[in-house]
Amino acid sequence: MADIEKKPVKITETVLRDAHQSLIATRMTTEQMLPIIDKMDEVGYHAVECWGGATFDSCLRFLKEDPWDRLRKLRDGFKKTKLQMLFRGQNILGYRPYADDVVEYFVQKSIANGIDIIRIFDCLNDVRNLQTAVKACNKEKGHAQVALSYTLGDAYTLEYWMETAKKIEDMGADSICIKDMAGLLVPVEAEKLVHALKDATSLPIELHTHYTSGVASMTLLKAVEAGCDIIDTAMSPFALGTSQPATEVMVEAFKGTPYDTGLDQKKLSVIADYFAPQREEALKSGLLNPKVLGVNIKTLLYQVPGGMLSNLLSQLKEQGKEDKFNEVLEEVPRVRKDLGEPPLVTPSSQIVGTQAVFNVLMGERYKVATQETKDILLGKYGQTVKPFNPEIVDKVLGESKKDAITCRPADLLEPELSKLEEEMKQWKTQDEDVLSYALFPQVATEFFKYREAQKTGVDPKAADTENKAYPV
Repeated sequence: MADIEKKPVKITETVLRDAHQSLIATRMTTEQMLPIIDKMDEVGYHAVECWGGATFDSCLRFLKEDPWDRLRKLRDGFKKTKLQMLFRGQNILGYRPYADDVVEYFVQKSIANGIDIIRIFDCLNDVRNLQTAVKACNKEKGHAQVALSYTLGDAYTLEYWMETAKKIEDMGADSICIKDMAGLLVPVEAEKLVHALKDATSLPIELHTHYTSGVASMTLLKAVEAGCDIIDTAMSPFALGTSQPATEVMVEAFKGTPYDTGLDQKKLSVIADYFAPQREEALKSGLLNPKVLGVNIKTLLYQVPGGMLSNLLSQLKEQGKEDKFNEVLEEVPRVRKDLGEPPLVTPSSQIVGTQAVFNVLMGERYKVATQETKDILLGKYGQTVKPFNPEIVDKVLGESKKDAITCRPADLLEPELSKLEEEMKQWKTQDEDVLSYALFPQVATEFFKYREAQKTGVDPKAADTENKAYPV
């Protein structure tokens, strides 16, 4: 060890975003976060991931919170630490491609309200869907990190990842993230991949993985030894299972090595003690399902990300068909192959997962195809690495397959902002409201009504009819 040059690994903390998204369906409230952020600010994290992903939707839909207000409060509390968000490329934080003017405005407002690092990914790794967000982030002087949605399959060779990384560097990204949302990256492959990316580009490399398949801590170790600069971890009460490896464990693993993080376990312990009762409460209420806490080696067979596992479970629960869970898991890779073998990450994971549920519950594959399945087959989400199954294209699209597109989907979209402004002007109390409405028109409108009701003294809880399945 003595002759290895000292290269402390940096840590991005995920407890305020992906950890609770993966384990408790993104239900941590802003009020639950605020009391501990002054302590988190003292740790010396590279960044704290605290916004984006599903937090935006969850704030509006389930928690009756303004996500922009959450961001501003977090920014006020974190005086020294960079704040990071997850951004779905042309899909922003929603589930469809948006026009360039909406993407640009969203990036501008995210940075203006306190985000330093925007992690931008595309569910198909179609780099055309990343360009607008990266340019906008560069323009606003933010840090544009582009994520490779990691997956397995014939097309996903080291050469493929290297070529994609080169395109990302040429596009103007400031760093690259290997985004292993399903915990598919095993230690030896992580080592190879990091070496390959370091050969292909000069950008810093960050690794984001999930513990779902049980190998994530070992994967982080091998990646760091191979030259990975930053790793994503979660405070132990919200770590493991479908979340990330535990922050304290990784800090201890690197202690006294050339990769020593320099983080103080005493400070981390105070933070862990703060979140521990929240975990217990979530277990008691049923919000934290013990099924997502164990190791699921089937992940390596079915390639299903953690968040998707909990989504599938709740979809089946609503139908009273939890006994079909394993059948649905087996159907997922078949649907994925039919749809051009995309990585499974939002929104492609939801599209593939929901279609797999329909295929199993209907007793006939593609008897019912969702609109989103049709849109993927029409090219409306971008280009997949592999071609679609022609039989499925015929069955699902029929004559409409002649309408399929090959250009960047957003090239066909007219600017949307002014139309959206007009539609929601009666509810607008801040510039950012138009962006909430753009992403989730119905949910945002319900939230705006709720917000109005609070101001006028009507009991706002009367307006909260959503989400009876989970306590908030």
